[in-house]
Amino acid sequence: MSENRPKTQKKEPLSDRRKFILDMARGVGIASIGGFIWSAFIDEATASGLLLRPPGALKEKEFLKTCIKCGLCVEACPYDTLLLAKPGDNKPLGTPYFIPRETPCYMCPDIPCVPICPTGALDKSSLVVDNKLDINKADMGLAVIDDEHCIAFWGIQCDACYRACPLLGEAITVVYEKNERTGKHAFMKPLVHANICTGCGLCENACVTEKASIFVLPREVALGRAGNYYIKGWDAEDEKRLENASAIKTTTKISKKSALDSLNDVGDLY
Repeated sequence: MSENRPKTQKKEPLSDRRKFILDMARGVGIASIGGFIWSAFIDEATASGLLLRPPGALKEKEFLKTCIKCGLCVEACPYDTLLLAKPGDNKPLGTPYFIPRETPCYMCPDIPCVPICPTGALDKSSLVVDNKLDINKADMGLAVIDDEHCIAFWGIQCDACYRACPLLGEAITVVYEKNERTGKHAFMKPLVHANICTGCGLCENACVTEKASIFVLPREVALGRAGNYYIKGWDAEDEKRLENASAIKTTTKISKKSALDSLNDVGDLY
């Protein structure tokens, strides 16, 4: 994991501009803890559902209720990954977020942005394993591959995202397939494993295409939902949902016919 981090962290004092923005946002946030002032600005956040938050962030609605816009997490980030939403950004003012294509999360083992949060908007307990912080448990989002524009799917050898992933060989693996077009080359197609990916964005940052062909989205946006009607019969835990299930029978016009008559019914085809 250390291979993917910059050699030196940014330890220089905050620039005057950055310090001004942090101080301004912190002052406004503290003055508006009750929510009266900030409620007028939340409407600006039409893109809030697509924002990537720091490690340990609560679900978006709870996060917005809990975060007091103090900027402490932004100030604690050693890589300047975290940004503070400013007026005109079309994001909830004073809230932290990051843009992986510009600066990803470098997966600090001590996760300095989380313990400093005074309200629990960044939930430390969600990142604890065996009484220790574990950044690999972070769920900032999920990497999604655009296989139409990923050059690995064209047959060009590229494993930039795979190599950049801090969970090498786990969150992203490479699937080798024969290239039928040439008959002698192999595709090296990246595959993201949703149950392991932390959404750090190091893969998006490393992508070589002009616009990243692998990008991180909030998990709620990136993933589909099968619904409760489908059961994984091979998964013992999932199959437990059948224990208290009851059958639902519906009666329609077609129910009055035999199965054979229903199959042979041509309806309005004549």
